[in-house]
Amino acid sequence: MTDAPRAAARRAGRGGRARRRVTVTSVLGELLLTAGVVVLLYVAWQMWIGDIIMSAAANDKGQSISAQWAKDPAPALPAEIDDGSGVDGARPRYEPPVMTAPEDGAPWGALMRVPRWGADYAVTIAGGVTRPDTLDHGWIGVYPGSGMPGQVGNLSMAAHRTTWGKPFNQLDRLRLNDAIVIETEQGWYTYRFRTLEYVTPDSVDVLDPVPQEPDPAAAGAPGGRYITLTACSPLYSLAERIVAYGVFESFQPRALGAPDSLKAVS
Repeated sequence: MTDAPRAAARRAGRGGRARRRVTVTSVLGELLLTAGVVVLLYVAWQMWIGDIIMSAAANDKGQSISAQWAKDPAPALPAEIDDGSGVDGARPRYEPPVMTAPEDGAPWGALMRVPRWGADYAVTIAGGVTRPDTLDHGWIGVYPGSGMPGQVGNLSMAAHRTTWGKPFNQLDRLRLNDAIVIETEQGWYTYRFRTLEYVTPDSVDVLDPVPQEPDPAAAGAPGGRYITLTACSPLYSLAERIVAYGVFESFQPRALGAPDSLKAVS
């Protein structure tokens, strides 16, 4: 055997392995596979991992704000409500201060606390309900024209139910009489959950001053203080809206300490 055939035989038989051919198709396949993995990781981040981190950060921020309010000198007590509720040793009731409307895309100086959603739940409330200015910051947004805490009317708010910290993720887990508390530097506004409703996205009547009552005057419905919370439904869909309604119960001035409505529930 000549030298050339021997060299060829050695190259062909070296380790019993054949050289892998690199083609455009194989490279493209590997790039697509890598891109698919990256997309899956991004989706996992947006829907689960990022939510956990963002939600924890939002609650930590809210707890920090609440702790600072507790350290500051308590505002003076507002006027008592003269309806006989403070007689015979009962705790007096106080006229709730009426908050001013928030600016669009700006934190309001208010937090939402919902014991049903955990003792650490403390999410910032801000003005507006657009995604880029308010909701995608992980905040709870106040609808333009909404009633204000302490004011006769309907305090109407919206937040994400999935992604961006998902502040209203557990909206469907509220139970009758669960406390929905708005905490401010002045004190705590307590509302009590009443009912859930599922509506189409164009059902703006849920924001009416007297929700679920199309003609309050004709029905003789008195002016009251209400709260309405809205979010997309079902999860990961924009097809419907889930709406939670509540009624105002009381205002607790900060000088008197946290209200009983913030106690843990089972």
